[in-house]
Amino acid sequence: MELLLSGWDLLVHLDRHLAALLQQHGAWVYPLLFAIIFCETGLVVTPFLPGDSLLFVAGALAAAGGIDVHLLALVLVAAAVLGNTVNYSIGHFFGPKVFQWEESRFFSRKALERAHAFYERHGGKTIVITRFVPILRTFAPFVAGIARMTYVRFTAYNLAGALAWVLALLYAGYWFGNVPFV
Repeated sequence: MELLLSGWDLLVHLDRHLAALLQQHGAWVYPLLFAIIFCETGLVVTPFLPGDSLLFVAGALAAAGGIDVHLLALVLVAAAVLGNTVNYSIGHFFGPKVFQWEESRFFSRKALERAHAFYERHGGKTIVITRFVPILRTFAPFVAGIARMTYVRFTAYNLAGALAWVLALLYAGYWFGNVPFV
C-alpha cells in the first residue's frame, strides 16, 4: 500500500520530484515529461496531473543545466498537440454515440446543438485560452470533438495554444525559476 501511495505522490507532485528524477535518470526525463503532458491534455480522466507547475519547474531545471530547454520545448509542444488531438478524437468518436441515448439532462440534442454553435463561434479562443486553465484544458478538446468543431480549425488553434502554453511556462521557468525570490 505504501508503494502505491508513494507512486501516487510522485505522479501528482512530479514537479517536486523532477530534480531527483533528472539526477537519477538523465535523458529519460524527456519521455517521462512527454508522457505526463500528453496524458494531462489527452486523457479526459487525468486532469489532476501537474501541467503548469511541471512546465515551470522543468524550465528552471533546464536553466540549472542537465536538460536542453530547446529540445524540451519541442518535446513538450509535441506532447501537448498530440494529447489534445487524441482528446478531440475521443470526443469526436464517442460524442455521437452518447447523444444517441435517450434525452437526459446533460446529453440532449439541444445541448449538443448549443455546444456546436458555441464552438463554431468561440472554439478557437476556447482551445487557446483553456490551455492556461487547469482541468478546463483537459475537457475543451474533448467537447470540441463532441461539438464537431472542424478538424482543420481545431488543429490550427491547438497548435497555437500548445505553443503559447508550453513556451510561456517553460521559458518563464527557465528565465525566472532560479531567481531566489521566485
